[in-house]
Formats: sequence, C-alpha cells, structure tokens
Amino acid sequence: MVKRIVLLFSDAGAGHRSAAQAIAEALHDQYGDRVETPLVDGLKRYARWPVSHLPGWYPRMVARGGPTYGLLYGLLDGRPQIRMLGGALWPLMRANTARFLRDYPADLYLSVHPAFCQMLRGMGPGRPPFITVATDLMDVHSLWFWPRSDLFLAPTEAVRDQALRHGYAPDQVRVTGLPVARRFSAPGDDRAALKARLGWPADRPAVLVVGGGEGMGPVFAVARAIDRAGLPCALAVVAGRNDALRARLEAAHWRTPAHIYGFVREMPDLMRAADVLVSKAGALTICEALITGLPIILYGRVAGQESGNVRYVVGGGAALWAPGPRRVVAALRSWIGPGADTSARQRAAENARRLARPDAARRIAEIAWELAGAARIGGGS
Repeated sequence: MVKRIVLLFSDAGAGHRSAAQAIAEALHDQYGDRVETPLVDGLKRYARWPVSHLPGWYPRMVARGGPTYGLLYGLLDGRPQIRMLGGALWPLMRANTARFLRDYPADLYLSVHPAFCQMLRGMGPGRPPFITVATDLMDVHSLWFWPRSDLFLAPTEAVRDQALRHGYAPDQVRVTGLPVARRFSAPGDDRAALKARLGWPADRPAVLVVGGGEGMGPVFAVARAIDRAGLPCALAVVAGRNDALRARLEAAHWRTPAHIYGFVREMPDLMRAADVLVSKAGALTICEALITGLPIILYGRVAGQESGNVRYVVGGGAALWAPGPRRVVAALRSWIGPGADTSARQRAAENARRLARPDAARRIAEIAWELAGAARIGGGS
C-alpha cells in the first residue's frame, strides 16, 4: 500500500522549502515507491490576498523593515497574541482549505511553516494525522504552537521546552533536529581535493560568504571589507538568486583571490572546501555548516526571527557573533590573521560537529511513515 504524505511549506525564505525537500528525500530513500510526497506551497496556492503574496514580499519586508520587522514580530509573539493573529489568518485561509483537502487527500499532513497549523481548524473530525516540524533553533514564534498539531517535532531541547509551555503534552513532542539534505552528510572528497577541483588556492584558508538562497543582507559590504583588510585568505561569495548582487560582485576589483557564485546546488562541496563560513543567521545554513564541521561567523540576523539561532550556535561554541563588516573582519583576524589562535577555530569546528544532527531528516521520515495512515483523529485543539 502506498502512503501519501503531503508536505506543506512556504517560500517565505528558502529554508522552509529546503526542509520539506530534505524530508521528502529521506522518505524516498527509506521507503522508495511505497510513499508519495507532494510538496505544496500552501500560502501561495491556498491563502487569499494578502497572505498569498507573503512569500514574494518576504525578502523585501526583511530587508527594508529591519528593526520594525523585529518589533512587529515580537509584538505578535505570545499566547494571547497568536490567538488574535490566528483569528486574523483563518478567514484568509478558510475558504480554500476545503479545496486544498480535495486537491491533496493524504494519509498524513506535515508542515514546516507555522501558518499551516491554522488549517487544522477546517479539517474537522475524522482527519488524517498532522505533524508540525519547527525550522528555527531557539525562541521560535508562538504561532508554531497554535492550534496544536498531533505531533510537534522540535529541532532542539530549547524548542521542545517552548512547546511544553504552550500546552503540548510530553508525548506529543520529540526532538529530532532540523532536516537537512542527505548530501551534506554523505562522504565526500577531503578539503584539499575539493579546493583543487573548485580552483581555490591551496595555500590560504578559504572564507565562504553567503546570504541564504535569496542573497539577503550586507553580503557585498562584508565581502569587500574582508578584501580591503588584506587577510591571508581566499574568498568564495555566493549571491544566491540575487542577480543584482552577483553582478555587483563580479564587477568589483578584488585583491584577495575571489570566486563569485550565483544560486548553487553544490553548497555541500563549497562548505567542505571552506575553512570558515560567514553568514546571516538562517537556521538551515547554520545546520548545514554544523554537519560539515564548519566554524561560523554571523554578520547579521533577521530581527526577532533569527535571534534565537544566534544564541543557540554562539552559546554552543560553534560561531562568533560579529554584526557588520568591521566586526566580521576582526573576528576573522582572530581565527586566520597573522598570529591568530588557530586552536580557537579548531575548537569551533569541533563544537559544530558536536551540535550537528545529521540524521534529522531520516528520523522525521521514520516518524511520519509510522504515523501516516494511523487512526483518524478528531479536530485540532
């Protein structure tokens, strides 16, 4: 019998889609053609305006909103606030929830975005099981927890504790880690071989600068500051889908050996080849780096939303918090500059491997498979 597990995500940031894809990959790795895994952007396809446009607006909201976005995020966080927010969201999703259920009948629904818990309000009794998979590492928004799904999969113990405080029973919450694509943990070439294949200098530490899949944040300013500092390193800068950023990077004159990339699918190889990652505090990028044992310097965060990610990885000793180009340069000097304490960078790499959960997608797939097709369940709570 084929089980149908429908994965709900939103392209409000690249991490939700990537998490859903990692779970689907793990399901097919383990269960082959015994499972179907349609991926559905529920906001874009089944919410009404303006919620349906949020995925397209999200990069601009974050880039232009700055502290205002963070303030709004915080004001809407909390148990009373999410009931108000849910009350506002539900009318924009109610009409099309029935259409979604007709389009995508399932043995189990699994969501990697907080908005889709609202769909539980329209499913009624006799529905399939519903799993929520949280995709930030600490202090996640309360919207993740209401209405409560049948099973909540937390990336860390800190998020598990949050779920319990929001009314989940202990047997409804499991700590799995954040799902990451298999290729980040698959065996690969060693660093020297990868640098040779990529054309990176072998005699310098390589600094990988990224801004997520959308190329968000001060990637250009950070990369240029590293170049001007004259550090003994090579640069690899990934602009993601941000074509304007890539054009600016390619037009710049570089004194430091620099390789410029757009959106890449070989990120696992780039991370394995690099000696340091310089990034914003996106949870997915952080977890990918942890799995590859790559020490991290964080130059920025999405206010509110990614603040917990910073606390988690810095508190775990795998990263330095260095907001802005000047602080990034100072942090890099402490790791790779003349007279730097290279043991500090090595300790960060060891801590990264300690924090990593490379089996998260596999564990989530096993849990989803076990629950799919279980007894039908009453309405959400």
